[in-house]
Amino acid sequence: MANQRSESETGDGSGERGGAGVQAVETGLSVLDALLGSLHPMPLKAVALAAGMHPAKAHRYLASFVKCGYVEQDDAGRYSLGRNALRMGLACLAQLDPLRLVTPVLDDLCASTGETVLAAVWGNHGPTVVQWRDSLRPVTVNVRPGSVMPLLSSATGRVFTAFLDPAVTAPLIEAELKARAAQQPPRFPHDAAELAQLREQVRASGIGSVHGDLLAGVDSVSTPVFDRDGRIVLAITALGNAATFDGGVGGPVAAAIKAAAAELSQRLGHGLLAEPA
Repeated sequence: MANQRSESETGDGSGERGGAGVQAVETGLSVLDALLGSLHPMPLKAVALAAGMHPAKAHRYLASFVKCGYVEQDDAGRYSLGRNALRMGLACLAQLDPLRLVTPVLDDLCASTGETVLAAVWGNHGPTVVQWRDSLRPVTVNVRPGSVMPLLSSATGRVFTAFLDPAVTAPLIEAELKARAAQQPPRFPHDAAELAQLREQVRASGIGSVHGDLLAGVDSVSTPVFDRDGRIVLAITALGNAATFDGGVGGPVAAAIKAAAAELSQRLGHGLLAEPA
């Protein structure tokens, strides 16, 4: 019958993942994707080429997007994303919650690496554990959600030491350096020069690591998660018994948490404003 429509048009079955979708919408979004891939306004032919369609077809979609405020056209006839596209992007970023998004990440890391993992944020007293996942070979440590980690003797703390604004960490670091310098022999890092060396090492590798520094027989590796402004919002850490745990900064556990943190950072908007290759 003439008034009958398919499920993809009526919305029936729209709750199913990977449904049929609406081809016209998908085609139109390829035009927006073309504009997303450029930092500069694009002429019609360039948009059509990037979207893989005839210029006349691209022009029809662009005209609709201009009308709705998702695309703008300058005096030279070139196209760029409009104010409503900006509003949509900002609304998406505002809805992103690092603590919510890291939950499945920790679940996957614990399962894939077989190691205990945690997430920590910067709290009033320093790096604070907010989530914890025990592996099938749990580590005996007195650390759980709510625990505050030291800056210099924990992998988590070393990540915040390296990537957080030094003005924020300075008071805590000063106290820890005094305590470490008084030990015999002094523990690394114990002065300003060694602190600078530690920061450089962690920033270069993207990994903070300790080998029994906090607890004898327990090794750990940690890596940062960044937001859209390049600020550290989380640290993801894996730890285990030194006899079996691979705590190398280039090892498989470090690689796994770095990859997960990079993906989460991207979801939070980090690097989205970098110039396309």
